[in-house]
Amino acid sequence: MEWDVIQGLIDGRLLIVLAACWVIGYVLKRTPRVPDWTIIFVVTAAAIVFAILVLGLSVESVVQGILVGAVAVYGNQLVKQVREGADQQ
Repeated sequence: MEWDVIQGLIDGRLLIVLAACWVIGYVLKRTPRVPDWTIIFVVTAAAIVFAILVLGLSVESVVQGILVGAVAVYGNQLVKQVREGADQQ
């Protein structure tokens, strides 16, 4: 799959939402009373709300929010796994 296709899946106006979701996830991870399993749900819900605020209320906005939340969590895990792999070598 080419990068152009992947870029086409997420609306460019939501890149700031993606960054915000990454920060939200980071803050939640550092908060002792927040269980790790809830972070993905909070980040996804925040992404949906932000996407609706940016794009307007529609099914596409909800789908865009889910995609942005998923990419934020995936990106965080990718960085984390690379760091852990580098530490093991």
